[in-house]
Amino acid sequence: MPIATLHPIEGRSDEELAQDARRGDQQALEALLRRHHDRLHALCWRMTGNRADAADATQEALIAITRGLPRYDARARFGTWAYRVAVNACIDELRKRRRRPEPMEAAQLGEKGLLDRSDREQRGPDAGVVDRIVIDDALRALNPEFRAAVVLRDLCGLEYAEIAEVLDVPIGTVRSRLARGRGALADRLGGNQRPTGDRPRPDDA
Repeated sequence: MPIATLHPIEGRSDEELAQDARRGDQQALEALLRRHHDRLHALCWRMTGNRADAADATQEALIAITRGLPRYDARARFGTWAYRVAVNACIDELRKRRRRPEPMEAAQLGEKGLLDRSDREQRGPDAGVVDRIVIDDALRALNPEFRAAVVLRDLCGLEYAEIAEVLDVPIGTVRSRLARGRGALADRLGGNQRPTGDRPRPDDA
C-alpha cells in the first residue's frame, strides 16, 4: 500500500501555503502564485483594458505578493489580500499609461471609443465577441475607483464585504462606487447592456 503524502501542495489552503512560503518554501510559493495567476490576470485585464498593461500589472502584482508575504497576517483571506495587491498594481499601471501613447487595440475601437450598433450587427456571429470588446472599452473609460468596484463585484463575483477589504473602504462607499460605476457604464453602453456576470444578488439591496 503506497504511503500517502502528508501535506500535498495542491491540497493545502492558501493560508497554509502562504505560511510555508513565508518560511522559505519555494514550492509552496510557486503553487500559491500559480493557483491565483489566472484570476489576477483576469482582474488586471478588466482593470487596464489591454493585454500589454494587463501582463505588466499581473507581473507587478505577483512580485508585490511575493515581497509582501512577510507582512501578510491572514486576517483577510489570502485571495482577498491578493486582489488588493493586484488592484493597486493596476492603478499604478494606469497612472503610467497617462504618460504613454494610447495602445493600438484601444485606438482601433473608433473615435468615440465604442463600436456602434450597426458595426456589431454587421459582424453577425461575432457580435458576442464584439460586445465584450465594447464592454471592455466602456470599463476603460470609467474612473479607476468605480471601475475597480464594478470589476470586483460583477466580473470577479466578490461580496460587498470582500470588496470593502480589497479597496480598504467602508461598505457604504463600495455601494456608492458600484452604483455610480454601473450607471456610467450603462450610459456608455446606451442603457441596453450590463457587464457580463452581473446578476441581482440578495445584498444588492
